[in-house]
Amino acid sequence: MDEGIAARIERLIDSLGDISAPVKRALRAVPRHQFIPSVGLIADDTTTIIDHDADPAAWLDAVYANVPIVTQLNDGATDLRDETGGLYTSSNSAPGTVTDFLDLLDPAPGHRVLEIGTGTGWTAALLSHLVGAQYVTSIEVDSALAEQAAKNLSDTGMHPHLITGDGADGSPERAPFDRVHVTCGIRTVPYAWVEQTRPGGRIVLPYDPGFVAGHALRLAVRPDGTAAGTFTGFAAYMMMRSQRVPANAERGPERETRTRIDPRTITEAPPGAALAMSALTGLYLSTGRQDDRFLTWVTDPAAPAQWALITHVPGADDFEVYQVGDRPVWDEVVDAYFRWVDWGEPRRDRFGMTVSPDGQQVWLDTPQQVIG
Repeated sequence: MDEGIAARIERLIDSLGDISAPVKRALRAVPRHQFIPSVGLIADDTTTIIDHDADPAAWLDAVYANVPIVTQLNDGATDLRDETGGLYTSSNSAPGTVTDFLDLLDPAPGHRVLEIGTGTGWTAALLSHLVGAQYVTSIEVDSALAEQAAKNLSDTGMHPHLITGDGADGSPERAPFDRVHVTCGIRTVPYAWVEQTRPGGRIVLPYDPGFVAGHALRLAVRPDGTAAGTFTGFAAYMMMRSQRVPANAERGPERETRTRIDPRTITEAPPGAALAMSALTGLYLSTGRQDDRFLTWVTDPAAPAQWALITHVPGADDFEVYQVGDRPVWDEVVDAYFRWVDWGEPRRDRFGMTVSPDGQQVWLDTPQQVIG
């Protein structure tokens, strides 16, 4: 390996803090630059195009920094150089996020691993180094991304089993798995992943209910065919395509009210509150800005004609609630927030989830204390 690349990898490893020895060895064995396209987007505080041909040094600086690199816009319909931008639909995740999830997964040599979301192929290569390529199955829904990932992996001498298809279905013909590693945001955990994991196996995924924050979730599969585990930290990934949030496109009965609750109390709530509010209500939340106004939308995903827009104006004593539909979605969110307060403001790690053939349940402290 080029000495300059090796030095960059070591600096990156040093910047990531506490990483297990096997994952460090994988990072050294599988250089990230081999899985990054010549043109990408750095989506940090600002959006920056990196172009290997135009500025190879800046490209390498970005590749070996702890930042995500966007590799696709609008499912491939928009060029990465297009200044109008669009929806980020694939990326090479920030190395710190990747290593956190790999340590949470805790794969060992010989473990059979199912990966959901091949992307550029980097994590599939890291998993191949950790357990053996013959034990890795990776699924990618986008055929163009899958084709490029296969080339990236082949060029580096890695040959895991690659599938183009919907990761929600898993791979029953390759089961049972010891580990399931998910690289896209999930609102509803497909039971197929539990079915295809042997008892004692682990499923690690970014749970994103569409409310304030995403959460890393580690599930252990039980002999009775269920899986349960707790939320361990923050996680932000692009959503699985079949689980994206629908747009607020429908109209219904309209009314305007006022609220004394600053909407930022909800949108900036701690992760534990976010989990409680999403589980208790099943609602989605998003934010935006219009000049000096802070906008908050609350949406019922099952009924697009049920939503509310809350407008924060600096210095105001109360705030406008523009409600569409009969369901009082803002009131429900506020009530859920204060239920969390009444519980003693529990932190994220006190919440967990159980997944069974009947669906998923979020609980507080024990699986018997279900909240949603």
